[in-house]
Amino acid sequence: MKYRTIGTDPKTRREVSVLALGAMLFGSRTDEETAFAVLDRYVEAGGNFIDTSDNYAFWIDGGQGGQSEELLGRWRRSRGIGGEIVIATKLGARPLAPGTSYVDNSEGLSAKVIREAAERSRERLGVDKLDLLYAHIEDHAVPLRETVEGFAELVAEGTVGLLGVSNHAVWRVERARSIAAAAGLPGYEVFQYAHSHLRPRYDVPADLFPDGSLGHAGPDLLGYLREEPGLTLVAYSPLLKGAYTHPDRLPADFDHPGTAARLQVLHDVARETGATVNQVVLAWQIGGTLPILPLAGVSSVAQLEENLAAIDLELTEEQRARLDGAH
Repeated sequence: MKYRTIGTDPKTRREVSVLALGAMLFGSRTDEETAFAVLDRYVEAGGNFIDTSDNYAFWIDGGQGGQSEELLGRWRRSRGIGGEIVIATKLGARPLAPGTSYVDNSEGLSAKVIREAAERSRERLGVDKLDLLYAHIEDHAVPLRETVEGFAELVAEGTVGLLGVSNHAVWRVERARSIAAAAGLPGYEVFQYAHSHLRPRYDVPADLFPDGSLGHAGPDLLGYLREEPGLTLVAYSPLLKGAYTHPDRLPADFDHPGTAARLQVLHDVARETGATVNQVVLAWQIGGTLPILPLAGVSSVAQLEENLAAIDLELTEEQRARLDGAH
């Protein structure tokens, strides 16, 4: 396993494995026995960075979520897991009532919600401190200052370590970080956005994003990372939910002329290295110049083994240049 430091403050920064494990469907679509087997193998391989959210996976049963955090709590207790495993969770997008969603009825990012939701997550996970806590989606009804101060209070109290942000416009992230810096408060240091080798169209509207996607790591966010070396991108959906091996799963926003060229280079490099296309994608992210940690969910130990093998895949500079330049 290889590791990378996330965060800059010596009191809260952590060394985490370069491959993060997504637990979104653990306890719902992925049964407990399978989830425990995946978690055990991940830790055995040196993995120590697990991702969840307080709303995972509300859409499976029409509830409010929490199954993933609860399963991770049971796994921690049964295995005697302590602070050596970094568990990241998110708040802000949990539906306030069963049968609703984060689009029309999310908990939001008020100071009250941040405190209460974080406490519930700690209870479900069975931890005294949340190692990394993300603001999951934007909340335009609450002033940014209230959100910034609400997160900072939990850090000051010691119940939260690092702060992160996901699915926010880059200008709102920068504004929140500026508010925090001006007040001498901790700000967002870890960004979680969708990112893969294939590039989507960023102008396609969605339920949460009427002006186009804010959930993907576009050029604004990647440029931000280049200018701010203390930040880290945790890249969710790096394997596009299996679309590299099942092209019929490729989301509609990837249907544009640039996709074919990038797919061709991926397949060329996979043949040259003897690796799978999925492994090339993960290795490209892990070993690149930007601080990117792929966050991959799996539904079997076999899928995890394929992903773990990508950690030791060394791409040549020439291969990287071709992968970076394909368009």
